[in-house]
Amino acid sequence: MKNSLLLITCCLGMWACTRTVDPVNAPTPPTTTTPTVQTKTLLTGYEIIWGMDFLPNGDLIFGEKRGRMYRRSGETVTELTGLPTDINTSGQGGLLDIRVHPNYAANGWIYASYAASAAGTTNTQLNLVRFKLTENRLTDLQTIFRASATNQWKGHYGSRIEFDKSGLLYLSIGEGGPSTYGGVNSPNKNAQNVQTEWGKVHRMTDSGAIPADNPILPGNTAPTTVFSYGHRNPQGLITNPLTGDMWESEHSAKGGDEVNILKKGSNYGWPLVSYGINYDGTTISASPTMAGVENPIHTWTPSIGPCGLAFVTSDSLKSWKGNLLVGGLALNYLSRLELDGNKVVRESKLLDGNRVRNVKQAPDGSIYVSVENPGRVLRLVLR
Repeated sequence: MKNSLLLITCCLGMWACTRTVDPVNAPTPPTTTTPTVQTKTLLTGYEIIWGMDFLPNGDLIFGEKRGRMYRRSGETVTELTGLPTDINTSGQGGLLDIRVHPNYAANGWIYASYAASAAGTTNTQLNLVRFKLTENRLTDLQTIFRASATNQWKGHYGSRIEFDKSGLLYLSIGEGGPSTYGGVNSPNKNAQNVQTEWGKVHRMTDSGAIPADNPILPGNTAPTTVFSYGHRNPQGLITNPLTGDMWESEHSAKGGDEVNILKKGSNYGWPLVSYGINYDGTTISASPTMAGVENPIHTWTPSIGPCGLAFVTSDSLKSWKGNLLVGGLALNYLSRLELDGNKVVRESKLLDGNRVRNVKQAPDGSIYVSVENPGRVLRLVLR
């Protein structure tokens, strides 16, 4: 009898050790370590700090939406002069993103996007400029891209600037136009109109020229700067350092904010489909998906108001390495998304209660976050 029980026990033990676990329903393995986040305030007392980036020597270039730009070198902050004189700060406009050329050491270029006044109209446009720094002054200022002056309500400019691994420049722009109502009867279909610059992610050379391999979109006979379309208000743009893909985040209406992986020539749906609804509660689309429209890899409902993206690549950030950080304007936190390839498997909330405008990984591996009310830059390190 004892021998029989021993045999049954051994068989059950062998089965338990060799059985296959369903990968879909398997429990998520616990995080092995929970690092302590330490926060230091580097700058405070500013207006909205929208754009910021680092020079090779570690200096921080940052701007205020109201049309001012600064350089932080060590503990010293100096205001820069020579900015464009047509910056329009009404509504959601102003001085927007700032990006240092990845080959800055050789060419000295820095890029900035801003909402611009246009002569002869009360509408606004969006400009992309590049410039060099001579001491504390912008020099060699060049406008390399303009979105037409058709933004009537002075909202949804985007806007982020990013470079891919081959050195091409990407610029995200919101749908602008007369309104931001979603649905097939929307009065604003800028994002679906490939003849307009609004509601798009543009790809160009670092001087603003059209790359020969840009897509030829329906109705066009040649490539334009448009790389992807159907975007509502894309305020996050980052190159995935592992795959080279361009990742983008955008505001939907009430619910349905998105993270997308951009594909050349693809349509991302706005205003025809959305995972959200209009602010007045009306339905945007019966289904959030549509043939010919790329589906987001991640959505938020309620809306987080995603603004700024950063991939964590530094070993100093321990278990965060490989995560995607997303600023949150509406729900007031910094989102840390854990990834399995191109899938989001877990979200953690950081800096809860802070309206996060931008997030960057610094050359020293720490994380810089700009938050609002007042405008501040925080430095995050893990212990």
